Amino acid sequence: MYPEPRDPHPAPRAAVVVIGYDDRAHVADAVRSALAQRPAVAEVIAVDDGSTDGSAGLLARLADGEPRLRVVRRDVNSGGCGSPRNAGIDAATAPYVMFLDSDDVLPPGAVDALLAAATGAHAEVASGLCVRREQPSGREQPWQAFLYPAHRVLARPAQLPRLVHDTLCVNKLYRTGFLRDHGIRFPEGRFRYEDFVFTARVLAASPRVVLVPDRVYVWQVRRSAERLSLSLDREHVENWAARVEACALAYDILLGAGQKELARAARAKFLDHELRMYARELGLRDAAYRRAWWALTREYLARYDAADWEPDPAAPGRLLGRVLLASPEPRDLPRLGELAARSARLLPPYARTPDGVPVWSADLPQVSLAPLLTRPVPVLPLAVDAELRPRARASLLCLRLHELYGRVTAAGPTEVDVVWHAREDGRARGRTTAALTPSGPGIWSAEVPVGLAGLGSGTWDLRLTLRFADGGRRAVTAHARTGAGRLRRRAVPSAAHGVLLAQPYATHSGALALRVASGVRGVLAVARGRLRRRLLHWDPGPPKSRRGDGRT
Repeated sequence: MYPEPRDPHPAPRAAVVVIGYDDRAHVADAVRSALAQRPAVAEVIAVDDGSTDGSAGLLARLADGEPRLRVVRRDVNSGGCGSPRNAGIDAATAPYVMFLDSDDVLPPGAVDALLAAATGAHAEVASGLCVRREQPSGREQPWQAFLYPAHRVLARPAQLPRLVHDTLCVNKLYRTGFLRDHGIRFPEGRFRYEDFVFTARVLAASPRVVLVPDRVYVWQVRRSAERLSLSLDREHVENWAARVEACALAYDILLGAGQKELARAARAKFLDHELRMYARELGLRDAAYRRAWWALTREYLARYDAADWEPDPAAPGRLLGRVLLASPEPRDLPRLGELAARSARLLPPYARTPDGVPVWSADLPQVSLAPLLTRPVPVLPLAVDAELRPRARASLLCLRLHELYGRVTAAGPTEVDVVWHAREDGRARGRTTAALTPSGPGIWSAEVPVGLAGLGSGTWDLRLTLRFADGGRRAVTAHARTGAGRLRRRAVPSAAHGVLLAQPYATHSGALALRVASGVRGVLAVARGRLRRRLLHWDPGPPKSRRGDGRT
């Protein structure tokens, strides 16, 4: 007797909950991307959180022609993302549920991939790759890609503690009964970073998890929007306070459930991700913000025990944390920002105690840098500073590599590979290799010609790879040398374009980057952009979007 042929179109089994508030411009695209997941999607539940811009009417019209679409209208805006998502969980009738924000989209086949993985592995949670798509450029960057190299089944999350790094709720499919049986919900009301708490509650319940390498979510980042989302709007210290609160609550949830490994990993993530991300922006903030940020961070880090600083006490986030704990007031902000950068750069001076122990500074000897001496060259926070000198024929990039407690000399620097990456789409230009030669005590230098015309218009990030005689390599960014007009905008004659406008500048973490505008039109566009930025700076307006998840 032959087995029955497999149905190529199994019964729909998933619900997609789309939440939105005053996002008429994008919500229809989100809903359509969910409906297009047929036949895996049984229902799309659009939860309108009290919109005033006509979003509710638009959704109602869409629902008139689509029986799978249901609209849940909340009369009063909740001020956050948790309440509308909870309403979606309550309304779902399908065995599995997934979440989608109104300004994002699901790529084709996303729910199919997650549903097949979940049912095939008998898993309560299926998780896949999310990509961040910068708008309007369309440039994409994978989110926490190290978790999704291949299909993998975990009997429990503790088998892979670094799962705590993926705080998104939207790139995952959940068994609806699992969420309801364990009472797993989002924080209600205006709670920023509600994803942190929800994800911790999911992991605390120790579900069977399946990971897939498929792209299952497109997170659209609109940094140039008139009003930033709550998670992108980090100008006010309240954002940091909310993030710390969410991280603290996530840790308590995991520890309270007996998930000690996951709880420890969550604290390590705070040092490696949250602390570094915000520390590299401190130079952009005013004195009041810095003092408040410093106090909040020290208060939270004081809860850490000795084991929380292991297993790598010389990692950049841990060094940052130790400097904070040892310093009652903000200090060394430029140096801390460089250490917080990706990749990390530990700038001179390189102090030692009288008995030769490497330390953060002479007046902070309790912060030892001795563990640096045990780290391999490919992960050392090596410092390279750079200066770009725009010229008519060939511009010159001047690089200087600094010694680091004898480790650079021991490795023997030989060459540096140079490449410029376009901020808009990631394309690489200007690849070249130059020799590194000793040029003074503890300094190795290189001079590299840069063809500005070959780069073309756009914003370019400098990326370097240091090569050593012992075979080691270290990918680094370069600290932008400032002062004496080094970052001044210059007009350079060009045979191809008539004129090039070159602007070397320091990013918020101190790295050298370059803006190039070609031709008269490009120069005029730069002038208009400067004027527009000034006007926006004068009147930025209050935040409008309520996205408060952990997607930064």
